[in-house]
Amino acid sequence: MGEDTIHIYEVRAITDGIVKEGVWESLPALTDFKQPWNTRPIQKTEFKACHDKEWLYLRYRVEDSAVHVQKVSGHKMEVVHGDRVEIFFQVDAKLNTYYCLEVDPDGRILDYTATFYREFDYEWSWPKGHLSAKAVRTESGYGVELKVSLESLKNLDILKNGVIGAGIYRGDCQNLGHFPDTESEFVWITWVDPKLQEPDFHVPSSFGRLKLVDF
Repeated sequence: MGEDTIHIYEVRAITDGIVKEGVWESLPALTDFKQPWNTRPIQKTEFKACHDKEWLYLRYRVEDSAVHVQKVSGHKMEVVHGDRVEIFFQVDAKLNTYYCLEVDPDGRILDYTATFYREFDYEWSWPKGHLSAKAVRTESGYGVELKVSLESLKNLDILKNGVIGAGIYRGDCQNLGHFPDTESEFVWITWVDPKLQEPDFHVPSSFGRLKLVDF
């Protein structure tokens, strides 16, 4: 794959370590999300990111006409049954190792590591103190902000020479199932179309790159 065919989002640097609303508004917005496996009208997804010397900051703003969240046990696996935004970080191009963060409209995080193909370790957790999330409901949907330390990204061999291999996704829940009796129904939304017949984000072709500017 040539450099000109790779999806790249440039992550701008900030100076004071506080991402105020005015800073977010000044950043380029990634809005070219796709819905490869469904023909219904797509609900808008916006992604922005920035960084300072210690942290990577990520923000999602999504339109959602009906926000669905499952809350029964409080276990992190409940996140997979409702609406959520996602980011996967690759260590290598073949996904021999990659890390996944899925965050619901209440800011709950499902973190896990994986190997190709679809071998998931849900017992794994992001290094303590190096990840946080917050969420807000809006008139048109919800928003999520993530804060990930650059130290953890380096230690996990994700951040290399200022570049992060990343897949950016969204699970748009259409009908919340009653676990474990029925599964929830989803429309799957992605930054990079993996060109597959069936929905699947856990493949190398669904990843792009986050390029940290002034790193």
